[in-house]
Parts: sequence; structure tokens; C-alpha cells
Amino acid sequence: MPLKLGLNIDHVATLREARYRGRERGEPDPVAAALACEAAGAHGITAHLREDRRHIQDRDIWKLREVIKTRLNLEMANAPEIVRIALKLKPEIVCLVPERRAEVTTEGGLDVSGNIPALTSTRKKMNDAGIDVSLFITPDPAQIEAAAAIGSQFIELHTGAFAEHFAKEEEGDAELTRLIAGAKQAHSLGLKINAGHGLNYQNLSLLHRVPHLVELNIGHSIVSRAITVGLTTAVKEMLRLMENYPG
Repeated sequence: MPLKLGLNIDHVATLREARYRGRERGEPDPVAAALACEAAGAHGITAHLREDRRHIQDRDIWKLREVIKTRLNLEMANAPEIVRIALKLKPEIVCLVPERRAEVTTEGGLDVSGNIPALTSTRKKMNDAGIDVSLFITPDPAQIEAAAAIGSQFIELHTGAFAEHFAKEEEGDAELTRLIAGAKQAHSLGLKINAGHGLNYQNLSLLHRVPHLVELNIGHSIVSRAITVGLTTAVKEMLRLMENYPG
């Protein structure tokens, strides 16, 4: 099965909010960017509606639900307000992530093993509404085991440590080994496996050694590349790199 690209448009909104914070309109428009990404071949659109609304706004997420034709992946904290929005929005899938106000972007994976009752409750609510659930976790055996125990359909392996160290042979090999082992464990437990965080045009080829991947969620690298070559070209370049995944 071909590896899918879920394109995260958060940082299109980050650029807009830098100038137009608190206004009803502004540029660039993340919804228009999402449509352009779809047209260029992206298999789905990912957006993170944070509790602090630092980039994606409520109006963005509702408009995305209205117009995109592929698949909407809502990244979200397991917070009551956001859970209520997700249940009304009905994206195809939600990815539960940790959130901290001081962070620049999502740092670290979700502590699934330490929050099994709360995450199980949200997982059931989402599944009852016809929404798949993914958990953003580090490739840690205990967290993967817990993700299976609560009944999530997917995990998204946090590739941040891999991305940070991939150019350093010893550290990069160690992080890649962790991802490979995590993917094999998750697959054996019946979980579907996505991956994301820090993936770019340079490190993607090494990630091809990780088995059983369904989808990569990539945003910042593509949005950054788009400043130079345009969004359509940036998306197509990433898709070409993904074509070589052995499956």
C-alpha cells in the first residue's frame, strides 16, 4: 500500500496570526492552502486546534470540515472543550497529543500509560461518533502497549528525536532502531501506524526502513519549502520522496 501524506497546515496559520492575530480575516489562508495541497496530491489535511488557539482558529477548522475532499485529521489535547468540538466537527480521525502553553510546537509524546482511564473514555466517545483515534507517542514499549489497551485504532510515532539526530550516525541509528522496534510492536498488537514530527526532505529516505507505516504527517518542512518553490511543487517533491517506501 502506498505511503500516504497527511499535510499539516498549522504553520500557514502561524504566519497569518503573526500579522492578523484577533482579526476575522488575514493572509495566508490555511483553508486555501489545504485545498492547494489536496490538488497537488496530499492524501489528507492535518490541523491542530490548540486550547490557546495560537495558530488554527475555530473558523478555520469548521471551514476545513466543509470544503476538503480527502480526510481531516484533527490534532487535539484531551481537553473537555476540544473533545466537545471534535464530536460536533466529526473529522475522519483525531490524534490526541500533549499540550503545554510554553512550547513552540508539540514536544514529546502523550503519556498514555499514565492516563488510561481518561484516554479510554475519550476514545470510546470518538469511536461511538464514527471517528478513528490515533495517539501521538514516543516509540516506547510501555506506551505502545497502553495505546493498544485503550483500544485506539492508530498510533502516530513521534519522530522528533530521530529528526534531531539523524545526521549523527550513532545517535541517528539508535533512534531509527527505536522506531523500527516500535512499529513492529504496534503492528503485532493490531495498531495502524502513522509517523510525524520534524520530518523533512533530507531525513525522509532513512525513515523508509521503518516498517508498516500508513501515513506521514508533515507540515513545517513543506510550508517552509513552499516559500521558495510554491506549495504545489513542495507537496509534489515530498510525494516523490515517499514513492520509494517499500511498504
